[in-house]
Amino acid sequence: MTPTLGDVLAVLAQAYPPPLAESWDAVGLVCGDPTEPVSRVLVCVDPVESTVDEALEVGAQLLLAHHPLLLRGVHGVPADDPKGGLVHRLVRAGAALVCAHTNADSASPGVSDALAAALGLAVTGPLVPNVTDATIGAGRIGTLPAAEPLSAFVRRVADALPETAWGVRGAGDPDRPVRTVAVCGGAGDSYLAAARAAGVDAYVTADLRHHPAGEHLATGRDAPALVDVAHWASEWPWCAQAAGILRAAFNGTVDILVSTRRTDPWTLGETSGKRRTTA
Repeated sequence: MTPTLGDVLAVLAQAYPPPLAESWDAVGLVCGDPTEPVSRVLVCVDPVESTVDEALEVGAQLLLAHHPLLLRGVHGVPADDPKGGLVHRLVRAGAALVCAHTNADSASPGVSDALAAALGLAVTGPLVPNVTDATIGAGRIGTLPAAEPLSAFVRRVADALPETAWGVRGAGDPDRPVRTVAVCGGAGDSYLAAARAAGVDAYVTADLRHHPAGEHLATGRDAPALVDVAHWASEWPWCAQAAGILRAAFNGTVDILVSTRRTDPWTLGETSGKRRTTA
């Protein structure tokens, strides 16, 4: 008997409980009929034109995305609006859209667990524990099997994540030993103080800004080194995690695919070479 969308929603709600989402977030079912059967699911980071194309091309009845499509309040979804157009395309094709965002960030395992696993870290706990359950929360702290120089660790991160124009950037002494690491999938500069308080050697996250990063490093030699990656790349490992949860739940009765489309918005990257400055 083919599972229904409602069956898939129940599994996702157990893995990534909606109450864990931040109050400002928009998670859950965006469009789709819970009574309709689901035989194929595509998991992605961004619900954008490219991944909607892919979902319809592979015949998926469900697109499971990390990022919300309609995060800000809207008064309508007209077909001539970019986001409204995606909703119309999905509905016409009989495909649903479900988003698991900050609820997937805080859940265990969640987005940052997937990032930590990709980097070869053994997770010891959350970076910012949930106020009601200290075993879950934002970010993760983990350890490497053995210490390695920051320069080698930055290369480890670059090798573990999909290539992007943004690349991977490190800030700190290249020879600094790195053993304990904090990670946060997505934009994580709001947790710089938490990483410093945790006493880790390095902090891996996305979208680090110039001033917060500089001010963090200026706090002294004990400030964790920073490794900045592309937002999309930091969250892409979650797709395989979510796919694995669904495969285990439905035991082969639902075909679960992970999107191969790179939806990072940056498409070009160059390194300045004619003029170089030194610190």
